[in-house]
Amino acid sequence: MNLKELSRHLGLSQTTVSRALNGYPEVKEATRQRVLAAARTHNYAANNRAKNLATGQAMATGHVIPLSSRHEMMNPIFGDFIAGAGEVYSKNGYEMILSIANDDDEARVYRDLKAKGTVDGIIVHGPKLNDDRIALLNEIGLPFLVHGRASGITAPYSWLDVNNRSAFKRATDFLLDLGHRKIALINGLETMDFAYRRRDGYHRALEERGVRSDPDIMRSDEMTEFFGYRSACEMMMLDVPPTAYLVSSIISAFGVRRAVEGAGLKIGKDVSIVTFDDALSYLRNGEDVPIFTAARSSVRDAGRRSAELLLQLIRTNNTSPLSELLEAELMVGTSTGPVNNG
Repeated sequence: MNLKELSRHLGLSQTTVSRALNGYPEVKEATRQRVLAAARTHNYAANNRAKNLATGQAMATGHVIPLSSRHEMMNPIFGDFIAGAGEVYSKNGYEMILSIANDDDEARVYRDLKAKGTVDGIIVHGPKLNDDRIALLNEIGLPFLVHGRASGITAPYSWLDVNNRSAFKRATDFLLDLGHRKIALINGLETMDFAYRRRDGYHRALEERGVRSDPDIMRSDEMTEFFGYRSACEMMMLDVPPTAYLVSSIISAFGVRRAVEGAGLKIGKDVSIVTFDDALSYLRNGEDVPIFTAARSSVRDAGRRSAELLLQLIRTNNTSPLSELLEAELMVGTSTGPVNNG
């Protein structure tokens, strides 16, 4: 049975049936239940093309992937976010369209998606400070949600973010409470908003305790395993090396661990490591006891919730921005201990 036949059977318009099946709020609950029951009885399977014709929507959402050689969303964490978002799209009958674009061509891609009606909404990835994509998407009128935030932007927009500043302040405070004063920061690219906020949280914790920040033990780059390894190797060569490392990704933290263990030091005794853990499905931070003490916030869950918020924006045609701030949980593992003054 197709949409037209189901509509005829129910004595309702195709638009009403389609909106009932897709959870639009303007459809009365009694009508929705009647439509859903008939769909189950007659084994109706939604056809995206029919939905598009009936509702004037593409029943698709967009994610634009930059081809930049230096962009934090081009790491494996992006895959877990997309997996989480994809679960929500699939349950709601939406397709997901991934578009590839050079950094300097991204604006054209967004305009084309809007002009062609290819997608009903967009999730923006990897926001930078003063990100100009937000003004562009507000201008062209394409519903969008930012995964993260963009410091310096005053115009209203929808976003979902983890509280990076609070997470890194709390992690730094934890190390300070253990007696560490020489705490290294191995951060992501600081043109990216999340890394900017994490550095700020780190600095705030140090300032409140009267601990001087030291540029010699701070690094910023793409969060690869080798970046963590190289950074820790360089810092261990200093006259007074760090006793603790605060790392922006578990991927880089594995590199720090490799460097520390390669130097014959014991993690949790000679050197402490705290990292941010995105709870990646393929790279677990231990089982019952975490390997690393970590500020944990699942990027897969963030993908699910971002998709839910985007679909809410699309369905309600909501002009009021939606925002949601997630708090990371500090999980104590085996990688931290009191400062070893011996």
